[in-house]
Amino acid sequence: MASYEVEVDRALRKEIRNLPGQVRQRVIRALQDLRQKPRPPESRPLETVKADIKLASGTELRRIRIESWRIVYLVEDEARLISVLAVRKRPPYQYEDLDELLA
Repeated sequence: MASYEVEVDRALRKEIRNLPGQVRQRVIRALQDLRQKPRPPESRPLETVKADIKLASGTELRRIRIESWRIVYLVEDEARLISVLAVRKRPPYQYEDLDELLA
């Protein structure tokens, strides 16, 4: 199986560096694992229909739960690209900024 490229922007890298130690290591490991398994068993698709978000075909919005933290990412199968959009603590995070993250 060909691997995917995992893209994390500079601001998000800084946020990840500031996570608590054990959580930071688990997030980094999960992001590295996405290269080979873009849809690991512990990930879930996010409801884009309810949020009225339109995605191109072959594109899927997903999340991985690590304790009370969520990694939100976009899988683009055709380009073999994973764009990490956010790492947020839940609660209070309720995915209300998905439109902004996708912009």
